[in-house]
Amino acid sequence: MQPGQTPPSRRKTPQPRKRSPPPPPPPRPAPTPSGSRRATVHDRRQDGARPKRRYRPGTRALMEIRKYQKSTELLIRRAPFQRLVREICMEYTRGFSFCWQSMALLALQEAAEAFLVRLFEDSYLCTLHAKRVTLYVKDIQLARRIRGITEGLA
Repeated sequence: MQPGQTPPSRRKTPQPRKRSPPPPPPPRPAPTPSGSRRATVHDRRQDGARPKRRYRPGTRALMEIRKYQKSTELLIRRAPFQRLVREICMEYTRGFSFCWQSMALLALQEAAEAFLVRLFEDSYLCTLHAKRVTLYVKDIQLARRIRGITEGLA
């Protein structure tokens, strides 16, 4: 070893190489002409917004129950109900089609929904009486049987 040299164990380590900048992110797809592209969960996290809220089991059902109890609009869509009424009418009149007033169809739909809601309420009471929380077909049959011929539509 010569006087001006450092021993091999004390040599300077080479300087680390400089890193190149990260590649740019891939371009985002252009929005659809209607502008109604829905953001996915992955997109929301990249944008900085919070991810979609997750509720515990049963919470969403209770929220929907409160929502529908507050509202007064019809629960069955009008057009499918009208098609069903006209189809049943054709069946009972042997192919002769009747004309229906819109108010008559609306009154029929209102009565049908009121009947179904009351039937489900009574059926669920039968379910609770049996110490269950799941509504079974036998609960609906029991509710109709208890109501009798006039109200149960035997």
